[in-house]
Amino acid sequence: MGLLDSVLGGGKADMMSTVLGLIGGQKGGLGGLVSQFASNGLGDVIGSWVGSGENKGISTSQIASALGADKIGEIASQLGTDSDSVLSQLTDILPKAIDKLTPDGAVPEGDIGDILSKGKDLLSGLF
Repeated sequence: MGLLDSVLGGGKADMMSTVLGLIGGQKGGLGGLVSQFASNGLGDVIGSWVGSGENKGISTSQIASALGADKIGEIASQLGTDSDSVLSQLTDILPKAIDKLTPDGAVPEGDIGDILSKGKDLLSGLF
């Protein structure tokens, strides 16, 4: 059993691993994901997650539009669930994860491993 499994429990750990993989696997990492959301008309939404104010909500259709059906299907397949379940979970977890990864109100330099190694407590308060 991995660290995330022992801290969060299997299903939650799987989703958190998937979110970290989504961010880490994105061209440009976290900054690339922010740009992708912005280019899909969601700059104000994702900007609120990065910034130091309250996080704006996001709908399942907005996440589907920003990430694309192929990516959502890929995540659903990895988790052994359906796309609707993935989208529902991402509306809750993705804003919190990005907020935790950007505590200074800006996208930090480096890849996801670099960001996490600098002591960012991503697990705190996500579930």
